[in-house]
Amino acid sequence: MAKLESSLKNMLLSLTLISLSASALLAGGYALTKEPIDKASQDKKDKAIKEVLPQGNISLDEPVEIKLEGFDDAFIVYPAREGDKLVGCAIETYDNNGYGGKIKTMAGLDSEGNIINYSILETNETPGLGAKASEWFKTKGDIRGKNPSQESFKVSKDGGEIDAITASTITSRAFIASIKSAYKAFEKYQEQSKQ
Repeated sequence: MAKLESSLKNMLLSLTLISLSASALLAGGYALTKEPIDKASQDKKDKAIKEVLPQGNISLDEPVEIKLEGFDDAFIVYPAREGDKLVGCAIETYDNNGYGGKIKTMAGLDSEGNIINYSILETNETPGLGAKASEWFKTKGDIRGKNPSQESFKVSKDGGEIDAITASTITSRAFIASIKSAYKAFEKYQEQSKQ
């Protein structure tokens, strides 16, 4: 095989071919993995909805998008009914101010706005510290059964009554903020459903 002359034209041709090959490989990898990733994400969301709602013979209404002032993304409310009675809502909520960025949570509230349960859907918090939020707020800083409208829903470092994760106050604040946002979305949903 003859060696190509080292010229600008040959270098540009080589770089273009390499770039096109790499782009094709990346596009192919994306196409192969997109569907399984989307399915796994939806399965996780479905499991979280079941986990945060009351147990029993409940049915889910169609999800409702709720926009709150000051937030870019909509909150998704999944109303749960037993017969005709609203027994609670699973709310896909988030806060962008975690130590590692966005924290996405599925929060379950009963018909009075009390927290039934929660499940963290997505977080980039520090392993061993902020990543402990998924269990911390069910044990040491238990928020279940509390109502964000009736209590000081702040971490103790900010004058509240909820124990923050040791060495992860920023994560704790963001998690609590995501739950407070879920409550606001719940209130707005209730207002809209009365109209």
